[in-house]
Amino acid sequence: MLLRKLVYALSAASMLAIPAMTTAQAEESIYVPLFTYRTGPFAGSGAPIADGMHDYLTMLNERDGGIGGVKLVIEECETGYDTKKGLECYEAVKPKKPVMVNPWSTGITLPLIPKAAVDKIPVLSMAYGLSASARGDIFPWIFNPPATYWDGFTQILKYIAEQEGGGIEKLQGKKIGYIYLDASFGREPLPLIEQLSKELGFEAKLYPVAAADMQNQSSQWLSVRRDRPDYMILFGWGALNSTAVKEAVKTNFPMEKFISIWWPGEDDARGGGEGAKGFKTLNWHAAGDDFPLIEDIRKHVVDAGKSQVSDKSKVGQVLYNRGVYNSMLIAEAIRTAQELTGNKAVTGEDVRRGLENLDIDEARLKEIGLEGFTLPVKLTCADHNGHFATFVQSWNGAAFEKISDYITPMSDKVGPLLEEDARAYAEKNAPWPERAEACDAP
Repeated sequence: MLLRKLVYALSAASMLAIPAMTTAQAEESIYVPLFTYRTGPFAGSGAPIADGMHDYLTMLNERDGGIGGVKLVIEECETGYDTKKGLECYEAVKPKKPVMVNPWSTGITLPLIPKAAVDKIPVLSMAYGLSASARGDIFPWIFNPPATYWDGFTQILKYIAEQEGGGIEKLQGKKIGYIYLDASFGREPLPLIEQLSKELGFEAKLYPVAAADMQNQSSQWLSVRRDRPDYMILFGWGALNSTAVKEAVKTNFPMEKFISIWWPGEDDARGGGEGAKGFKTLNWHAAGDDFPLIEDIRKHVVDAGKSQVSDKSKVGQVLYNRGVYNSMLIAEAIRTAQELTGNKAVTGEDVRRGLENLDIDEARLKEIGLEGFTLPVKLTCADHNGHFATFVQSWNGAAFEKISDYITPMSDKVGPLLEEDARAYAEKNAPWPERAEACDAP
């Protein structure tokens, strides 16, 4: 049967090596390419996410025969977190009519934004990419739930203020360090930081780290020791995260005052040894494998030898589950598109509508085996992000544990700035097309 072996995992292969689908395959399946990076200095972050994404979708094929009776064609394209390679991946998969792309790099996402509407391929940049692309009226083909980098930065600020014993007025006079990957990802929040430092009265100290220097941050942390910031905020990826934790420990920076955006995993914290206890990050979903869906992934994929996960104990860890969350969004968008259109082998245009009508409520989370895993997700034509709450988790030496209630972003601060930035993007890239896509929502 033609559909028997439609699942591929081309983890380290060149994007040019992705095989072409036959006409029959294209008609009878749903093509979902995954841009991944399992090699290089970013592999520590990229590989577990790739495993979670791939294993969830593979499980749907193995357990359910796909989605709505249609199998998924799953292909990985290795980008190495390199923008040029990522764009080559995009050009390689585009002729096969993917229902969406997942760039997994802000640097790759940015040049895809103007392409998406032309090529009719939605872009899912889950909690990364251009924060302003949350505006569905201006970016109808870009989706970045559940929170933007700007949301995350303000959630960290609110947590800091709470630690200081009050509301955001407690940020007045504080010195807050920001150590970040000096690339599109890390630079993305800089306009917000500049604005909020003026409005809220804190001093921002910036410590950029070039990609080539991720494993050599001694100069940045010498500056931290000199500047003595009250808190440090980390926006890192790959080897930058683990090195930052080690350097913070070495510098004797108080770990309870070192807080990251949502990308570090257990290995990043573990590398800092006993001194890393207390290191904190944001998160929006559970760690652990005690969920029926993840048990099904183990049964049908990991234990069946159909996963690339190198260590089965990684299943259920933070970044593996981040990949699971990402593929939950993919699968539910496809399912919603099928319901909206009545089509089984949906197209990119169909799935764009599915994303825009995504409504994963508590009942649906329970139905798919993820009850208690995360908050409900609901997107609209106008809001492609949701700006959902996150929580703070702390490293206890063996695992991350949730230590805060859910924290909402400073929407009153972020909202106007996002609108301004979205309008500025459209003006800079004029003529930017007005939204012509119909909205299904009532």
